[in-house]
Amino acid sequence: MSEFEKDAPMAVSPMSSYLNTSALNVFIMVVFELEIPIDESKIMQVLGDVFVPLNKRFSSIMIEDKKGKKQWKQVDVNIKEHIKIPIFAKKGMKFYDEEFDEYVSKIGGEKLAEDKPLWEVHLIKYPTRKNNAAGTSVVKLHHSLGDGYTLMGSLLSCVKRVDDPSIPITFPSSHATTSSIKTLPQSIFSMFKSASDFGWNILRGSNFIVDDQSPIKPENKEFKHGFGISNVTLSLDSFKVVKSKLKVTTNDTLVGMIFLGIRLYMEAKSYESRKAKTTALVLINTRKIRSYKSVEEMLQTNSESSWGNRFHYLHLPIPDLNDANTSNPFDFVLEAHKIISGLRISLALPLSSMFLGLLDKIKGPEAAAKHVYKTIENSSVSISNVVGPVEQVAFANHPIKGFYFMSIGVPQSVLVTILSYMGNLHIAFGVEKGVIDEQQLLSCFETAKEMIFNAANKT
Repeated sequence: MSEFEKDAPMAVSPMSSYLNTSALNVFIMVVFELEIPIDESKIMQVLGDVFVPLNKRFSSIMIEDKKGKKQWKQVDVNIKEHIKIPIFAKKGMKFYDEEFDEYVSKIGGEKLAEDKPLWEVHLIKYPTRKNNAAGTSVVKLHHSLGDGYTLMGSLLSCVKRVDDPSIPITFPSSHATTSSIKTLPQSIFSMFKSASDFGWNILRGSNFIVDDQSPIKPENKEFKHGFGISNVTLSLDSFKVVKSKLKVTTNDTLVGMIFLGIRLYMEAKSYESRKAKTTALVLINTRKIRSYKSVEEMLQTNSESSWGNRFHYLHLPIPDLNDANTSNPFDFVLEAHKIISGLRISLALPLSSMFLGLLDKIKGPEAAAKHVYKTIENSSVSISNVVGPVEQVAFANHPIKGFYFMSIGVPQSVLVTILSYMGNLHIAFGVEKGVIDEQQLLSCFETAKEMIFNAANKT
C-alpha cells in the first residue's frame, strides 16, 4: 500500500460537493497557447514532480462515506493516464484551427473519469493560426478541486518567468479598497442593498424571478449541441482614455463593453429582445485578499487565502438597448460602474452562503446544488475574472504566448471569462453550438469595443 492510501480521507467542502452532483457537474478548461512544439516528456515531468505534490486533491478521488458525505481519498497517480495526445486525421496542413476547435468542443462535452483524480492534460501538437501557436496545452480540472483563485495559483506554481526563471512572477497591483467605516446613510443604503441582492439570489433559485426568453437564453436547455470557445485579446493600455474620461476602472469599462456587445447581438437576432429582461451572473471571489499566495499558504487552516471553492455570485441586470445609449455607448460603462460600485457595499454574498449552508443542512447537498443550478439557469450569461502574470511565463520550458479559461457544465448558452496576462486582457466567449452564432457574437463585441473607444477618442 502506498503512503497516499494510508492518509485518512479529507472532507469535501460544501460548495465543492455542490459542483459534483447529479444536478451540477462543472469543470474548468485552461488553454495555454505555446510558442514552441510540445515535448510531452518535459510536461509529464513537471506534472509529476511539481503539480501533483502541490495538493492532496490532485492525487485523490471523490468518494462517499457510510453517511453519504463526500470525501477525498488519495490514490496512486499514473501521470500517463492523465495525458491525452490527439491525432488529427488530416496531415500536412499548415494550421489546424478547425480541428483544434472541434477537439476542444468534444472534450468539453466529456465527463472526467471518477475512478482517478479529477484532472487531465491534453497536448495538441498541431500549430494554429490564432496567435500563431506552435502547439496548445489544454488543462481540464474539475471545479470541485477548487475555484479560479486556487486552481490558477496551482498552475502558476508550475511556471517560470521567461526572462529570468529565478525571479518570482508578479501580478498587476490592485488599488481597490473597501472601508469598514460607513456613515449612517451609507449603512442604511447597504442594508437595503444587501436585502435586495439577497432576495434576488433566493428568488432566482426558486423560479420566482426568471430572465426573459431571448436569443441568448433559449427555452430548451438540454445542451445537445456542444460548446465552442473563442477568445479576443485587448491591450490594457487601450482602456486608459475611457478610464480617464469617465473616472471608472478597466473592469467597469470591460463589463460595459460586454453588456453592449450582448445587447447588439440580441437586437440583431430579434429586435424586440433589445429590452428583454436579461441578467448577468458575476462570480465573486469571497476572500479578503486579492493577491495570490503560495499553495502551501492556501492549505493552511484559517488562512485568508485558504483553499477551496470560496466564491459566490451576484446578479447584474444588463441595461436595455435604446436610441439614447446606442448614440452614447458610455451609458453602458457608467451603468456597469454604478452596479459594480453597489455590489461592494452589499452583504448578499455572505447571506447567500449562509442560506446554501442551511439548505444543505436541512435537505442535503443535492438540494443545495439544485438551487445553484436553477439560479444559474434562470439568468442569461455568466462573467468571471482571473488575474494572470505581468511577465511572460513558460510551462516546462514551453513559453506561453497567451492563455484563457472557460467553465464547462453550466446551464447557460453564453459564458464570458476574463484573464490578464502580459499587459493584455484575454476575453473568452463560451457559446452553445447550434444556438449561438459564435462569429456574430464576436463581431458584436468588436462593434461595442469600437463604439466605446471611438466615443472616448472624440475631442
